[in-house]
Amino acid sequence: MSADGYDHETVERRWQEAWADADVYRTPDDATDPAYVLGMYPYPSGELHMGHVRNYTITDAYARYLRMSGEEVLHPMGWDAFGLPAENAAKERDTNPREWTEECIARMKGQMESMGFGYDWEREITTCEPDYFRWNQWLFSRFHEEGLVSRRDAEVNWCPSCETVLADEQVELEDGVEICWRCDTPVTQRELSQWFLEITRYADELLDAIDGLEGWPDPVRGMQRNWIGRQYGTRLPFEIGEAPGASDEDDTGSTEYGTVEAFTTRADTVFGATFFALAPDHPISETVAEDDPEVRRFVEEEADPEGDEPNGVRTDLTATNPVTGEELPVFVADFVLSDVGTGALMGVPGHDDRDHAFAEKMDVPIEPVVAPVPDDWNPDSGTVPDAPDVSESAFTDDGVLVNSEEYIGLESEAARERITADTEGAEEATQYRLRDWGISRQRYWGTPIPVVHCESCGPVMVPDEDLPVELPEFVNTTGNPLDAAEEWKETTCPDCRAEAERETDTMDTFVDSSWYFLRYVSPDIESAPFDVERANDWMPVDQYVGGIEHAVMHLLYSRFFTKVLADHEGLEHREPFTDYLAQGMVLLDGSKMSKSKGNVVSPQEIVAEYGADTARLFMMQAAQPERDFDWSEEGVRSTHAFLNRLRGMVESFVEDDPDGDDDAVASYVESEIAATVAIATEEYEELTFNRATRKAQDLVRTLRQYADYTEPHAETYERGLAAVVRLLAPVAPHLTEELHDELGGEGFVAEANWPDSDADREHAERRRRLVENTRGDVRDIIEVAGIDDPERIELAVAPDWTYRALEVALESESPNLIGDLMGVEEIREHGDAAADYGQDLQAGREALEPTLAREEERAALESAAWLIEREFDAPVRVVDADPDAGDAEPGRPAIEIVE
Repeated sequence: MSADGYDHETVERRWQEAWADADVYRTPDDATDPAYVLGMYPYPSGELHMGHVRNYTITDAYARYLRMSGEEVLHPMGWDAFGLPAENAAKERDTNPREWTEECIARMKGQMESMGFGYDWEREITTCEPDYFRWNQWLFSRFHEEGLVSRRDAEVNWCPSCETVLADEQVELEDGVEICWRCDTPVTQRELSQWFLEITRYADELLDAIDGLEGWPDPVRGMQRNWIGRQYGTRLPFEIGEAPGASDEDDTGSTEYGTVEAFTTRADTVFGATFFALAPDHPISETVAEDDPEVRRFVEEEADPEGDEPNGVRTDLTATNPVTGEELPVFVADFVLSDVGTGALMGVPGHDDRDHAFAEKMDVPIEPVVAPVPDDWNPDSGTVPDAPDVSESAFTDDGVLVNSEEYIGLESEAARERITADTEGAEEATQYRLRDWGISRQRYWGTPIPVVHCESCGPVMVPDEDLPVELPEFVNTTGNPLDAAEEWKETTCPDCRAEAERETDTMDTFVDSSWYFLRYVSPDIESAPFDVERANDWMPVDQYVGGIEHAVMHLLYSRFFTKVLADHEGLEHREPFTDYLAQGMVLLDGSKMSKSKGNVVSPQEIVAEYGADTARLFMMQAAQPERDFDWSEEGVRSTHAFLNRLRGMVESFVEDDPDGDDDAVASYVESEIAATVAIATEEYEELTFNRATRKAQDLVRTLRQYADYTEPHAETYERGLAAVVRLLAPVAPHLTEELHDELGGEGFVAEANWPDSDADREHAERRRRLVENTRGDVRDIIEVAGIDDPERIELAVAPDWTYRALEVALESESPNLIGDLMGVEEIREHGDAAADYGQDLQAGREALEPTLAREEERAALESAAWLIEREFDAPVRVVDADPDAGDAEPGRPAIEIVE
């Protein structure tokens, strides 16, 4: 790779030191409601990767733009420093997690500084430091006081490789197998005593408030809705017993197992229930398995909840349908999950796809009881639609009940209400997919859970004055390391002072990140996790940026914490992040960069070879922030060449002050400067940096063409260069500081005023479109006609009446556009020409767009004529078209090229 050009290393170092000396990025504590821009803090693995660089360039560019626009800005950074990877790395290197983490932080912080990221480092937080994690413990105690903490035995996800519990959100599905999100090891189930944060208490608010998160991407909001998974339905009581004759002890009766409730969202289909199913780990399933070898074999060896097809085994039990009184065969089935609903369901194969597949496999009847609503159906007519054919597939929509006794003819919603009300023991119910958050982790490198276990008092919270509970020296062992820290475990009960033991589980590291954004507001406060008054002024985060992989875990937990703190600690907002941007991935040859794949591009190598500004600008111009894009070495070189050209243009201007006239060409350039500023500003507001930077690059090209064509007007040219420098400053901060200084700008460009423009974007874009289309048409004619040396070029502007016709066409809603046009005298009087143009407008009606007014179009063409003259080395004249010639249209002048 070659990166000839300016000495980027010297330039970058000079301005990084100058910014630091001047505290350019410091947010004073007395700031009033600063714009809060935040990228998800990184896990300190030791090296920044391209995903980090993209994320942090996005937030840095936006923070810089806001600062130049006159805002006070809060743009902090910290470290998600606890976690299993550091523990494993320490074991591999025969060190301890703290030393490894501190080394990684130092290395990554240096890399961030080399990228020119403008952070307020005085607000830096590190979650493995006692002055941070003591507040994890304090918050745990507060949650406990409010009844939001519980400890109970539970079947949990266990990763045998990480040797720790995983939350449901940390289990991923790959090829039908549940695997650990961190190491891809298949997950098993264990029953352990666990600490839970009762997030389900906030399930309804977490779900209902999603609609108000208008600044969040729809896919992220959808993922949260699906994870919370609220369903409204009915709990129906089914009596479970042995079928008569199934028991050797009693050939005449049945052995009762009691009532099992089944949750259903489709009580209207209850007459179509042909079987009943229990989860493999349901208590009744386990009881039956003790005596039934087939059930035992299925439960212990064959059940596959994540399999592609539903499987099960028939038992000798029956379930009594509480609505029909019918006895249904009971199956143990692996598609029934104990932690979803009640671990039991009624099977309605005629109206559920999964039940249909199971019924076919088990040879269970499939009966239709809901029919589609006919288009002409009248519910008061007394007629009932024909039952659908469900032999091949289920009918799963709502409809009209058939084959359902007294409920025949009711529509589904009404039938659900009636059946629920009429059935003894039935009740309306709400079910959630969301489960309480198990935060216990059997690892060393995390926040110790602040609990003492006393034989007399049970679990007791560690008093606030004894926080933080710090970790002992690193215990390098298998299993739960803190269990082996015998001396550390020994303590006394805070209540009765008897001998007791500390809790040896540490907290899920997602606890750390569920409130860290609040700590940045007041990182040095010693009396509370955050200053409430300042948090109420500075929060919520205005713009948050991070990967979509955190859409469920981190973002959901952060929303939960914020709501609890609003209820009990005085926060005045209930959502942590106003706008959220999920940045896309940086790919290489279409694949995600990965060390294991050997396709990683090192940001440090790019910075060393081309400079931080090149890396930043290339990333921001390659794609919109939320989209994936392919890393391109050719693109990097092109970006570097552009920055070198810009540097050369500024140096040439400074060395040789031009003395051109303030003429029509200068006027065109002036209008392009104003238009570029207007458009780029809107793009910065929308975080579409790729469009903003390309507009700035287009202006650079216009300025180069201007200087090539004629001696530039000095003030216009300088104004253009200064505008480009400020427009690119958020993305390429080092070189733009250098150029701002060379152009005689005062202070730092990082603190300069954002350029102003009163240009109308819509008008500017129409003008640009006109000029570019005209240049393209001239180019096409010359190429098709084979003209080597044009003598002159004439551009004929369409007559007035065609602009009026276009206006009528845009306003008309009549299917007879020709009639509307011919109803206007100034159009009609042009006879055949008007009729022909009207036909064209009718044919292209769906694609019609407004154009400039005729006089504006003529002025735009006259001011841009120099561009065409420069390109084709021929004089250009703008004239009026023949009113009835029909060869010129609004936005498309007629073109005559004379050889």
